[in-house]
This record gives sequence, C-alpha cells and structure tokens, in this order.
Amino acid sequence: MKFVLLKSHGGNYLVVAQNVAWLRAHENDQTKVGMIGSDAILVAGSIEQTAATILAG
Repeated sequence: MKFVLLKSHGGNYLVVAQNVAWLRAHENDQTKVGMIGSDAILVAGSIEQTAATILAG
C-alpha cells in the first residue's frame, strides 16, 4: 500500500494511491480527487500537478 501526500488549503491528506478513481479540474487552481469508497476531496494544485504527485508516489 502506497500513501501519497496531497496538499490542501484546509489541511493535507495522506491517501492510498490505489484508491484514487478520478481527477477533475476545479476553480482557483484546485483539483477534485475522487476516492474509491469515499467522497471526493479538494486539493491544491492543477490536475497535471496532482496527477504527477500521485504517479510519483
């Protein structure tokens, strides 16, 4: 199980990389991250930056 740190304006998240289902661009250079078995979370950074962070793991 690989954890990835995703930064947010309201606090940071440690998520399991394998549980990320989808990414969607949001306003103010933020990205919504869909999680398997949970609600989506809103993180700081563009969709490209977020994808790179998850893939780099």
